[in-house]
Amino acid sequence: MAANRPSEATANWWRDAAIYQIYVRSFADGDGDGTGDLAGVRAKLPYLVELGVDALWFTPWYLSPLADGGYDVADYRTIDPAFGTLAEAEKLIAEARGLGIRTIIDIVPNHVSDQHAWFRAALEAGSGSPERDLFHFRTGRGADGEIPPNDWVSEFGGTPWTRMDDGEWYLHLFATQQPDLNWAHPAVRREHEDVLRFWFERGVSGVRIDSAALLAKDPALPDFVRGSDPHPFVDRDELHDIYRSWRAIADEYDGVFVGEVWLPDTERFARYLRPDELHTAFNFNFLACPWDSALLRTAIDDTLAEHAPVGAPATWVLCNHDVTRTVTRYGRAETGFDFAAKTFGTPTDLALGTRRARAAALLSLALPGAAYLYQGEELGLPEADIPLDRIQDPMHFRKGGTDPGRDGCRVPLPWAAKEPHAGFGATAAPWLPQPDGWSDYAADLQGGDPDSMLSLYREALRLRRSEPGFETGGEPGIRRLTWLDTAPGVLAFARTDGLVCVVNLADEAAELPPYTGILLASGPLDPAGGLPRDTAVWLRT
Repeated sequence: MAANRPSEATANWWRDAAIYQIYVRSFADGDGDGTGDLAGVRAKLPYLVELGVDALWFTPWYLSPLADGGYDVADYRTIDPAFGTLAEAEKLIAEARGLGIRTIIDIVPNHVSDQHAWFRAALEAGSGSPERDLFHFRTGRGADGEIPPNDWVSEFGGTPWTRMDDGEWYLHLFATQQPDLNWAHPAVRREHEDVLRFWFERGVSGVRIDSAALLAKDPALPDFVRGSDPHPFVDRDELHDIYRSWRAIADEYDGVFVGEVWLPDTERFARYLRPDELHTAFNFNFLACPWDSALLRTAIDDTLAEHAPVGAPATWVLCNHDVTRTVTRYGRAETGFDFAAKTFGTPTDLALGTRRARAAALLSLALPGAAYLYQGEELGLPEADIPLDRIQDPMHFRKGGTDPGRDGCRVPLPWAAKEPHAGFGATAAPWLPQPDGWSDYAADLQGGDPDSMLSLYREALRLRRSEPGFETGGEPGIRRLTWLDTAPGVLAFARTDGLVCVVNLADEAAELPPYTGILLASGPLDPAGGLPRDTAVWLRT
């Protein structure tokens, strides 16, 4: 199948695109079995066109036992039957592209499912076999090998080692069902390069790389020493050779990469964005930043500064499938995000959170670079409280039940207020329960309300595409943002062509700079013409 190549005029589409994240299992249920699927996505393509996004990023849709929401992949070339078929995926990619929407898929290179053919073969082959060389199998410590091979801690808490019946242990930085691959083995590299070609040949425009900084490990698998350099399994130099080989493949198809790179060191982060490596990476500093003007300005400045030396565009995102929803987070006393701080029963003011989320939407969409929008954010969905007996996220169980997990941001979407299950699917109950009042957020209700969150996002994305002040011109290394002098607690910056964004995080209404017109406001302006607290506005000056 021929690759779907963009024209030269659109080759830099990714530099300022609006990209919508689809968690397929919770987006729309086309066959009524309670699980979202590709048929559901295809049926909602007109909605996504009207929303005004440029691309869809799909979290893993591959064959998977779903031990970790699909990030435990059993076969990268097969669509999970719960979602559909490979032919349906190809049809979806083509139909979306025909409507002007590109497709980005998710690759999970650090690990596979314990049901993957390679891992099953490794278990059957036994100790010392070539099949086990594709993973990290080791003997344990202690008199009888009963102690894990090292003291590493899993990303989900606890030891990242599981012992087999034959006495050997295997490494899994995430859930027990997600054995880590050995990226020092050439077969692992060849396989993933083949998988990239497989999907580029089917017309995808980009690939999001899960846990992109974790693939390479110190071959000795030593104990972790705090402050050690290099780290035994994070941000190792060997990674850059891997991504250079991937970039060469992407360039054959005019494809793009976005990496999930969580690193505090900005210089190390920027290395992944060199011209011969990844095109973009997620900006987690902005995502996790509290609702505080000084901290947000620092996060924005730091982000632009770390991208500038390599000429890469920044990415801006408020929420994703792992993070507490924006409306809920901004309605709490602690408005930042930290996995370690997640607890049950945190008080939330949803009215306050919604007002701030509306302002944050205009802030993030006004910044230069690409914007990512997680499904349901455009509906203003809050984090849902999942009954204890319905929680499925392994993060909850690995942390002894103290962490509510990530299911609360993955509840199936409400589409139609008066239909069963709020229009998610016609027959079976959704795989995660929708809370009481979920239908109040339904897309059909919001679509007819000019003051709704959905209407705000639609208009913001329309302006972002049509107003020249938002353009970056596809040129690398151009900041295209100038801060304006303001009162404390107020953020104001100019783009080009007279476009100005003002966000008031102060306690009192803020004075607006001189302007000739109001393009869009997140809420009503003060009767005296000022900008109320927790409100944002786009101005033409």
